[in-house]
Amino acid sequence: MTAQTVKTTTAAAPALEAADDRGLSPAAARRWTAVERTAYAAGGLVAAIGPQTDVWGLHAAALGAGAGVLYRLWGRTRDREDTTGLLVASSRALPALGLSGAYAAALAAPGSSWWEYAVPVGVAALAGLAAPLTRSRGLRRAVETLPETIAAQEPAHAPAEAYEDGYRSGLVRLWAASQATGPTVLTAVTLHREDRPDFDAVILAPAGSAVPASLDERTVAAVFDVPVECVQLAPVPGYGPGRLAVRVAPTARQEHAEPGDALAALWDARVGGPGGVAPGVRLVEHRIQADRIALRVEAADSELLTLPRRKLARALGVEDPELVMVETDGMARGVVTVYREHPLLTVREATPDDLRMDARGRIAIGLRHDGRPARWPLYDPELGALTDLLVGAPGSGKSVTLLTLLAAERINGVVSIVADAQDGMSLPEAAGRVAHFGAGQAQSAATLAAVSAVASYRQQESAARGWGSFVLGKPWRLVILTMDEINRMIAEDSGLPQEFRKWVAGMLGAGQITWRKVGVGVRIAGQSIHLQDLAHSEKIRANAKQGSVWLGRVNSSMTRSMAADMSSGNTEITPVPKYFGAGGAEELEAAWGGEEAPTGPVTAGTAWLIQSGQPYLSRVWRAIKRERTYPGLIDLMESAPVPDFTPEEAAVFRQAYAEALAAAERLLGGEADEDGGREAAPPRRERSAGPAAPSVPAPPRTLRDQVLEALAGGPLRTREIRAAVGVGTEGGPASGSVDNALSKLQDEGLVVRAGHGVWALPGHQDTPQED
Repeated sequence: MTAQTVKTTTAAAPALEAADDRGLSPAAARRWTAVERTAYAAGGLVAAIGPQTDVWGLHAAALGAGAGVLYRLWGRTRDREDTTGLLVASSRALPALGLSGAYAAALAAPGSSWWEYAVPVGVAALAGLAAPLTRSRGLRRAVETLPETIAAQEPAHAPAEAYEDGYRSGLVRLWAASQATGPTVLTAVTLHREDRPDFDAVILAPAGSAVPASLDERTVAAVFDVPVECVQLAPVPGYGPGRLAVRVAPTARQEHAEPGDALAALWDARVGGPGGVAPGVRLVEHRIQADRIALRVEAADSELLTLPRRKLARALGVEDPELVMVETDGMARGVVTVYREHPLLTVREATPDDLRMDARGRIAIGLRHDGRPARWPLYDPELGALTDLLVGAPGSGKSVTLLTLLAAERINGVVSIVADAQDGMSLPEAAGRVAHFGAGQAQSAATLAAVSAVASYRQQESAARGWGSFVLGKPWRLVILTMDEINRMIAEDSGLPQEFRKWVAGMLGAGQITWRKVGVGVRIAGQSIHLQDLAHSEKIRANAKQGSVWLGRVNSSMTRSMAADMSSGNTEITPVPKYFGAGGAEELEAAWGGEEAPTGPVTAGTAWLIQSGQPYLSRVWRAIKRERTYPGLIDLMESAPVPDFTPEEAAVFRQAYAEALAAAERLLGGEADEDGGREAAPPRRERSAGPAAPSVPAPPRTLRDQVLEALAGGPLRTREIRAAVGVGTEGGPASGSVDNALSKLQDEGLVVRAGHGVWALPGHQDTPQED
């Protein structure tokens, strides 16, 4: 008999597990009996004397041994239909249970009686005579052989009434009714489970005969009408050819069948087939794991791969489309991952090692859906500084992402400049922990202008030295400007004057031309960013594709817009829900049952990260809020000193910030008119002994500025003032706007009437007469 045969027999006939117990030779039986009787004698002595002592460890061991044997007996015999096994297990347990019971009774009884000594001795003597551990093998074999011997002496085709009613008797009748089974009988039928058709049995030939060779797997499968693959045949160890073990297990076969076969069939039928959601897309290979299924797919020849995520989830029978992730190479190949539960439910907190740049300037900002680190480049050795876009609704995790990036900048020696248009409420942890923090709309605009001045200074110095690119730390540090809540400054519905919005957007757009070459990056963040609100939107879009786009939970129209602008792949980017596992299926079941739909954990920090045009789902490292701040992120920031400008750059930044803040406050003070303004020359500044400081980017001139400039040359009539400021020209102000501006300036004492229809600056009242 080969090893394979023994293996197959063991798998095919668990009901005949006693058949492997061949018993002991006479010499071995005598030796084991002597050892067993000695053990019983010792046990009886302990059970007689032990209760009379005060050794509590001995009491616990004796009672524990009895309890353990009783529990094991209960476990081995519970719901067991094997009478032989039940009888053997009970006989083996009786000596231990008897001695432990006698010990417990003597321990509980007060005093010392004669029976406390007699009972353990009697139990030990009876156990020694029976020797159940040694002799149970022969007892078991005799009990097992008895019904088979009786069955062998009965007619080959016993009447159906001889068997119990039910499924087992039905199997026996099927076997007896088949002409292919010959004179054999199906005996020892044992079901694997009461609710399944799988069973084991023994094919028994008439006494003195062998089981016919014609009874192969194909014949047995025909008798019970099951696939041939569901049938296993094997000899019964310890018996001759008159017995044959059989296993018929259609359910087990289906459960243990190669899952890839069914998966490939499902893909061909519902995805890649002619009527599928992605016709022509082939399943190249797959990998099945405990928590996920990964599929490598490929588009048909000469076709681009397009996999609609929601339709794909529907075709694969996945109720929650968030459990289906699709990544492509932008051409013909892709990987589809189907998860058992959402892979980004839990993430850990960040460590300083996560936030240190690698050789390519990247940090680990969080985790991708497949468990790999989500990499975020702070700097590209080839391109220089980068442009990033972050968009997310309140509660989407945008602030945590920004603070994590700021902590990474400080750890890596990057000069962090932060502008928070929400008066500092969006990123309060950054105040005092970065090189500069501008809180408010005017301060944010001034911060942007000051960074622009530093970039101009670096450009002048680089040009003077013949440098064409930026080298990290030689001589300047990398600078990254973070503009948060940018929608409050540039969106048309922000309520701010048009001149202010145009000024901010213009500086952002202009910075996209040369900032990266001098090591100045910009990170633009807001609750909603429409590129049409930004000046030079094509430059910002192109540069953001070289950096990172973080698309958190926003409305579906914003998702479609950003996906179309920033993603060059064919992956469907769907909106991030507010809660994990609270999709349409749960809402539908709740609606059907008239109940409120459950809500899962919030998805804060989960976002589509789009880099080089390729999107994938990620989640930023966890941050715990306590007392309205994030102490973990604060500790990360304070784990390194605050990097700052060089002294020359700092002087440029301070001077430019002061000038720009005054201009920003003037624009926001209601002095600007939406009909006015052409660009004016930047404000003049005095030369200082320090470095040559570039001019601050000039805000657009207001209508009042133009009026005062026109009157600087002397008194003018109203029509002359209108002509000077461009009334009647394309983009010029209206006549009524000029009249309103003159009235306001008169109320402020900045202009006076020098005659009828004539205006002048105070002290310049030599007026020409109105015609």
